[in-house]
Amino acid sequence: MTERDQTLAAARAWLDGYLRAWESNDPDDIRAVFTPEAVYRYEPWTTAVTGQDAIVASWLDRRDEPGTYRFEGDVTAVDGRRAIVEGVTRYDSGTVYSNLWVIDLAEDRRAEAFTEWWMDQAHKS
Repeated sequence: MTERDQTLAAARAWLDGYLRAWESNDPDDIRAVFTPEAVYRYEPWTTAVTGQDAIVASWLDRRDEPGTYRFEGDVTAVDGRRAIVEGVTRYDSGTVYSNLWVIDLAEDRRAEAFTEWWMDQAHKS
């Protein structure tokens, strides 16, 4: 298996874990996808949330309730240990977001850096 194939498999496994954490909002599921020193940015230009405990607390403060949204997406690119996920999130409220996620994976396949780029489709021109 090539390095690219290994990163792609790790990124898809990470995405599965992230989606599991998103649905469960279980602190252990959230910790399972981030390294202890991970950096999480909800938007690329905002101050990062740093460390598992801070990420868990922030996640739970901003959590989506299970069953109120649907996500469709997949890993669309990898380069070294960096993976890009492109997707769409549809909320029951009618809000639809285009998502681009940038994930830097550690050796243990958890994210050491994660940045969300989300665009509200209601603002299309």
